[in-house]
Amino acid sequence: MLARVVCAGEHGLPLQACGMLFRNFGWIDSYFALVIPKWMATDAFFIFLLVQFFRGIPRELDEAATLDGCNQFQIFARIILPLSTSALVTTMLFTFIWTWNDFFPQLLYLNMANLFTVPLGLRLFMDSSATSAWGPLFAMSVVSLIPSRLLFFSLQKYFVDGIATTGLKG
Repeated sequence: MLARVVCAGEHGLPLQACGMLFRNFGWIDSYFALVIPKWMATDAFFIFLLVQFFRGIPRELDEAATLDGCNQFQIFARIILPLSTSALVTTMLFTFIWTWNDFFPQLLYLNMANLFTVPLGLRLFMDSSATSAWGPLFAMSVVSLIPSRLLFFSLQKYFVDGIATTGLKG
């Protein structure tokens, strides 16, 4: 069903099947074809990262919360989720940066120039003849780095904490 909309090229459905599926959903020439597959956990790296992080959380915390009268949702909301903030921020940061810099899905699923993402917009500076505007291309390349750098520096504390605690045991 919709949970199988993992069109990540070599990791999911073939891109031709994704194109047909997205056309049937009406997602061609919309950002849904780019956003929805990312929300469906298409990157196995992040699933592995989060599973390893959750395995590192001591089971005794769950048992102590159960003894204190918490149900499963309260255990998740009050204990597991606050502990996993750094891993979730790390996942969000990497997903944003990899999606921001992605070129191929945008090239396939966006056809109207007003919907082009930054990599496709930068490609418009390139010309098939040898007269490319190198100065504006490099200037816009530097400007395109600003959102990912701002996001990284604003979340750096959580990112470093997530990298530092992911491999710890006990």
